[in-house]
Amino acid sequence: MILPWIGALLVGLSLGLMGSGGSILTVPVLIYLAGEQEKVAIAESLGIVGSIAFAGFLPYAYKKQVHWKSVILFGLPGMTGAYLGAFLSHYIIATIQLLIFAGVMLVAAVMMFRNEKPRHSGDHTEIVWWILALEGLCVGVLTGLVGVGGGFLIVPSLVLLGGLPMHLAVGTSLAIITMQSITGFIKYLDVLDKLNLSVDIRLMLIFGLIGAVGSFVGKTIGSKISNTGLKKGFAVFLVFMGSYIIYMNI
Repeated sequence: MILPWIGALLVGLSLGLMGSGGSILTVPVLIYLAGEQEKVAIAESLGIVGSIAFAGFLPYAYKKQVHWKSVILFGLPGMTGAYLGAFLSHYIIATIQLLIFAGVMLVAAVMMFRNEKPRHSGDHTEIVWWILALEGLCVGVLTGLVGVGGGFLIVPSLVLLGGLPMHLAVGTSLAIITMQSITGFIKYLDVLDKLNLSVDIRLMLIFGLIGAVGSFVGKTIGSKISNTGLKKGFAVFLVFMGSYIIYMNI
């Protein structure tokens, strides 16, 4: 059982080091290392990602580095989308969910490899509200459907569409991820119950705790090193992992 815990540590470390992308490893770790059934793994991923995001959110909230207006505008549609995505998962076979998930991994890899830093206007009151809310809904659907936090999509949206500086965008993103993930997880419990499946609470708790510790360690290390090379290396890993998932399901 040591491999899933190593995977949990890597998820937390990558989140702490790079600020996004780490939660996208949770589903593959649960399926291929912990041996969980696909839909169960997606549900567990939502609970785990939500708990790790909440742990990461607390320091930002303490330092008042959260833009609550954007949390409401992006997060509430995101919660609606996450509920809808989890609802739709009952009618979509696990193979299709994993293929969508693999596609998300490849998109995340491209975004990380390009390593373009979004620019902002410096005035986070100039917000394209309806576009931000619409993207919140779309990201929420993706979160509920395949179990990813979506930080690699949320942070650029908050910076480019919401005009937030990075230090506010990251803390705000963690709050939104928490809201979306927990909403999707709650709905997914109902979906699993109809399929006579259930989550492993013990596995989720241990995974979440190790991941949270890893995120704090990663954040400490990340403040002292450049993460450009790390992001590109992680992007290459995502390409291999995404390709492997596609191969296994086709």
